[in-house]
Amino acid sequence: MSVYAPWRPAVARLLRTHLTAETLARVLADALLVSTGLFAAYFLKYIDHLCSSQTGSVTARGLLHQYLGLYAADVWPLLVISIPLFWLSGFYSRGLAYQSRFKALIIVQAVGGSHLVFAAVQWFVPGAVTTPRPVVLGSWIIVTVLLLGARLWSAVWKYVAAIDRELRRRPARQRVRSVLVVGGAGYIGSALLPLLLERGYRVRLLDLFLYGDEAIGEFLDHPNLEIMRADFRQIDKVVEAVQGMDAIVHLGAIVGDPACELNSDLALEVNLMATRMIAEVARGSGVRRLVFASTCSVYGAGSAPANERSKPDPVSLYARSKVASEVVLLGMVEDDFAPVILRFATVYGLSGRSRFDLVLNLLSAKAVADGKITVFGGEQWRPFVHVHDAARGVLAALEASEASVRGEIINVGSDVQNCTLRELAGLIKAQVPEAEILELGPDADGSDYRVEFGKAVRILGFAPEWSLEQGITQVLEAIRSGQVGDYRDSKYSNARFLSETASGVLEVREDWADKLLAEECAHDGGDAISSARGG
Repeated sequence: MSVYAPWRPAVARLLRTHLTAETLARVLADALLVSTGLFAAYFLKYIDHLCSSQTGSVTARGLLHQYLGLYAADVWPLLVISIPLFWLSGFYSRGLAYQSRFKALIIVQAVGGSHLVFAAVQWFVPGAVTTPRPVVLGSWIIVTVLLLGARLWSAVWKYVAAIDRELRRRPARQRVRSVLVVGGAGYIGSALLPLLLERGYRVRLLDLFLYGDEAIGEFLDHPNLEIMRADFRQIDKVVEAVQGMDAIVHLGAIVGDPACELNSDLALEVNLMATRMIAEVARGSGVRRLVFASTCSVYGAGSAPANERSKPDPVSLYARSKVASEVVLLGMVEDDFAPVILRFATVYGLSGRSRFDLVLNLLSAKAVADGKITVFGGEQWRPFVHVHDAARGVLAALEASEASVRGEIINVGSDVQNCTLRELAGLIKAQVPEAEILELGPDADGSDYRVEFGKAVRILGFAPEWSLEQGITQVLEAIRSGQVGDYRDSKYSNARFLSETASGVLEVREDWADKLLAEECAHDGGDAISSARGG
């Protein structure tokens, strides 16, 4: 009659889980390393004994047999103590401590513990032959080195193998060496250009240079920079510009709500239809990656912090044109075409082509030049990012693996730089105590949004180098030192410059726009155009 033992199923499960072929192979390998370490320690003791000339009447062969006998007597007890202790330390069960960054420490402790127990057992067992202390110490050191070396070699081999597999999976042209920057003489472009050139990229810059070339003047003769002065709405120029390029950074746009409201047809033509044309040309020319500059203003207004999964709620033509462009680009994603969309927080700080139609720059300039910090409303939230950090975000998107960014929307900014306009005014006043904060009633544009930026950290490893306080200091010093003359000059404002200076240069290309509009309507019923117009 058999008696039921409730512990048997648990033992059976334990054996099935842990006594696998891989585990047994690891146990045997460690047993071999422990045996080798002890043998090496006895061999070194044998050599030392021979060299000390204290062998007396014992011959070298006799001494060798003596040490081999001691080794044979010691190796089994040491293995019986070591292997279970290694198991309890997580060597074979892969415990959390063993898999952490303290793995080496766990190995050192396990080997040391096994040798201490081994020596203690001999000490307390009556009549037992005590292993010479130099042998125990030598074995301790040698086994530790062998086990650490075996684990390190295994980790290195796995790492090299993983890199090899990744390189084999990558397309031959994935490594970006040459970059076309559309709109590269603008606010973000003039901050991005030096970063690309410093890292050895070959850069081709396509820009109409509405604001002149002063922003990139010091780089005009750089051997890795090629300049194309052209309107990026010209298809033939875009086709020419993309030849031989690995990636495109599309920064060209009419930027800002006031600038777009000057001429809505022109804004849609430049911001939306030209974007679609550039993407089509890029895809048809074999350019694999396109980094598109969008904006966090697509989130519009909301009480909860927005992330890339939040539904856009644009409240301006500029934001609607960006949302529509995103829809067009995401509809073009393929295995060999990887657009990535960067939604920039509200940008601040100085670059080659600085702007003072941006809230932080404008309020800082007014504080030091006029003694007033004018705030409309005050409770509206805004996320912020320095123009240098925005450029670093573009660089990170270029250097990330293609698979990690293909078809992704990524907010570029920092969680800690979400603040209300009233808080921003307070930060400026802290550096300009004599300035007066004037709250002038509610803001008319309705934008009020906070943004989460965790995805940029996970995918791009992005973290800002600039803080709001540092950006304010930078602007204040530029005004005080005379580096920036009159911040009210039209060259520092997109809307004023376009209305006063460039009105006859940048005009709607009716035939070109009508043709693309017809193609858009045939492609998707004109949904992108309709949504951008607010329809």
